[in-house]
Amino acid sequence: MSELKIKKLRENAKIPFRATEGSAGMDLYACIDEPITLNGGEKAVIPTGIAIALPSAELGAFIFARSGLAIKHGIGLLNSVGVIDSDYRGEICVGVINQLQEPYTINPDERIAQMVIMPVSLIPAVEVEELDETERGAGGFGSTGKN
Repeated sequence: MSELKIKKLRENAKIPFRATEGSAGMDLYACIDEPITLNGGEKAVIPTGIAIALPSAELGAFIFARSGLAIKHGIGLLNSVGVIDSDYRGEICVGVINQLQEPYTINPDERIAQMVIMPVSLIPAVEVEELDETERGAGGFGSTGKN
């Protein structure tokens, strides 16, 4: 079995882990010295104090919002899903945004996001003159049913 190598970049960083045997994601923690308060609509980039080494180019680390933070407090990710490439060795930071009007304070060591390791396809991109036809064709944005 392959291993996800994790390096602490700061002494107070917390190593992510799966909370239960069936957890898909590992919680990422805010590696900050002081609380950060986000007013409605404000954003911040929160360091985690860790770097990772994925065991293969056929894997990626994907950063997702924590459902509890999103549903209860409106804290989501700026880019919906963060992508950590297999060859990136820098600190993992999480861009967050307060989507509600009420202020929210992120505290040191708070769980701010979750990281899921998933396979990625490395198929080559090839330019072509034509694409094959399908029944759907170019229909999108609700073209297959009720909006």
